[in-house]
Amino acid sequence: MTATTVQFREQMPLPVADDPRWARVLARDKAADGHFWYSVSTTGVYCRPSCPSRAANRKNVQLHDCLASAKATGFRPCRRCNPDGSSVEAGNTTLVAKVCRIIETSEEEPSLEELAGAAGLSPGYFHRIFKAATGLTPKGYAAEFRARKVREGLVSGNSVTEAMYDAGFNSSGRFYEKSMGMLGMTPSQYRAGGANEEIRFAVGQSSLGPILVASSKKGVVAILLGDDAEELVHDLQDRFPKACLIGADRDYEAMVARVVGAVEAPGIGLDLPLDIRGTAFQQRVWQALQEIPAGRTVCYAELAQRIGAPSAVRAVAGACAANKLAVAIPCHRVIRNDGSTSGYAWGVERKRALLDREASRTS
Repeated sequence: MTATTVQFREQMPLPVADDPRWARVLARDKAADGHFWYSVSTTGVYCRPSCPSRAANRKNVQLHDCLASAKATGFRPCRRCNPDGSSVEAGNTTLVAKVCRIIETSEEEPSLEELAGAAGLSPGYFHRIFKAATGLTPKGYAAEFRARKVREGLVSGNSVTEAMYDAGFNSSGRFYEKSMGMLGMTPSQYRAGGANEEIRFAVGQSSLGPILVASSKKGVVAILLGDDAEELVHDLQDRFPKACLIGADRDYEAMVARVVGAVEAPGIGLDLPLDIRGTAFQQRVWQALQEIPAGRTVCYAELAQRIGAPSAVRAVAGACAANKLAVAIPCHRVIRNDGSTSGYAWGVERKRALLDREASRTS
């Protein structure tokens, strides 16, 4: 029996033009920093992907998997993007984290000028990098932190007054003025776990299966899709465990019919009062979703760009997943970077069906 010699051919690297990393260089993608580097033979420098310099001719570019490989070219590090050190993005993230701690530990909300001074930056530039890192303005972050403190205080059993002062509110009038927006209900109701809050609901049937619509006094609080009507009701109970759920209301079934109509014919839109409950960041994402017209799609990275938080792609995806208002907040219009259909809380097949309907409606 003779042994067969097997020869392995070394895999050649992709030409720069065909390498998907080249597109990230052209886009100056900050998220690619630290994952690869590139060098330019005509200028004799190597850079990080987000380098702000004018794009080089791809024929003169070599991509490197590690910093050592880039250095081995004998070229010098670019002075604009400092590829050997930490990125500007990383430095900004550290500064923003420091300022967040200042906001969280201050008794009074610091002014923009005070926060920018602590970061050693001008107010305008600081405002931009803070929003890019967190998805919120410094004022918005402070408001969200206060709201979280209020929620935590009420859930832990503190009195409404204690929760109010612990969160930094010095005026009960101002606190109650903002409480409905922060909690979606009165502080006393939230402290009781939403006990006795009335939520009306009804279940209808669409071509995508059963659909449940539920409303508080403020507006529609949930639109749920699924395979089984009873499971949808259980889902609603899990989401609002202490609320008083009122079903089988004939008058409310007209609301369900309007939602079903929007599912079957996306072009008609869905103009309903909504009771949107979520963090300030989630609400920014959901607002951006509502601005995407039927028949159009965006990727998570583009959505993060739209809300001014390009580095918060994962948080944006989390906000999409937390949406409980199907169709009204059209998270089905978000797809992966490569154009493929990503996950959907109510099933990928329903997502495809909604997108197909919207595409055919607008074509």
